[in-house]
Amino acid sequence: MEDKLKILQEMIHQGKRILFFTGAGVSVASGIPDFRSQDGLYNQQYAYPPETIISHHFFYENTKEFYRFYKDKMLYPAVKPNQVHHFIAETEKKGKGIGVITQNIDGLHQKAGSKNVYELHGSVARNYCIKCHEAYTMEDILHTEDVPYCTKCGGLIKPDVVLYEEPLDEAIMHQALVALSKADTLIVLGTSLVVYPAAGLLRYFTGNNLILINKSTTPYDDKVDLCIHADFKDVFDKLTLD
Repeated sequence: MEDKLKILQEMIHQGKRILFFTGAGVSVASGIPDFRSQDGLYNQQYAYPPETIISHHFFYENTKEFYRFYKDKMLYPAVKPNQVHHFIAETEKKGKGIGVITQNIDGLHQKAGSKNVYELHGSVARNYCIKCHEAYTMEDILHTEDVPYCTKCGGLIKPDVVLYEEPLDEAIMHQALVALSKADTLIVLGTSLVVYPAAGLLRYFTGNNLILINKSTTPYDDKVDLCIHADFKDVFDKLTLD
C-alpha cells in the first residue's frame, strides 16, 4: 500500500493536465447512499424497484410516486463535500487539474469549488418546467407538496437528471471526450465501472497514467497503470499537491 501511494504521489507531481472521473463511491464518503451497495437504495423496500421509479416512463406515468421517492431518497441538501471533492477542486485551482467527469448528480464537486465539471447524469440542483423551461432549484422542489408545477405556466417540473431509458446529453459527452483527449493523467475514483456508456469513456484516454482508486474490484483493475483498493481517507490524507 505504501509503495503504491508513493507511486501515486509521483504521478500526481508529474501530471500537468490531470483529469478526474468520479462515481458513487465519492458521494458515499459524504454520506449519500450508493444505489448498488448492500445497504443502498436498490435493496430497500419500496412499492416499486428503484430502477423502475427513476425511469423516464415512470416519471410521466406515476409522477406523484416518483417525487415521493425522489425527495425522500435522492435529495440530500445538507450533505457537504469531502476531502476527495476538495482535493480535486484544489488540483484545478493550482493549475494542475483540467476538470472532473462525474457520474454523480449531487453537485458536490461544484460546492467544493470545481469549475470544470462534466455531469454525465445531470444534477439534482437543476430542475426545469417541461413546457416553458423555467428553472427551479432543489429547494423549490423540496418545498412543494407532492408534485411540483411551474408557477408561471403550470407545467410539470422535471429534475435535470438522466433517468433510465433516457440518453446521455450529447454536448456533455462531447465535452468529456475533449477533456479526455487533453489529459495526461486520469484518476478514476469510486466507481465500479459497470454502468455504460459512462464507463466506456475510459477507452478514449490516451495520456500517460491511468489510475484507479476504489474499495472493491472492477473490470478495469488489470487495465490501468496503478490500481489501489482502499478507503479514500487512507489515500488522500497522505497526498499533497506541492
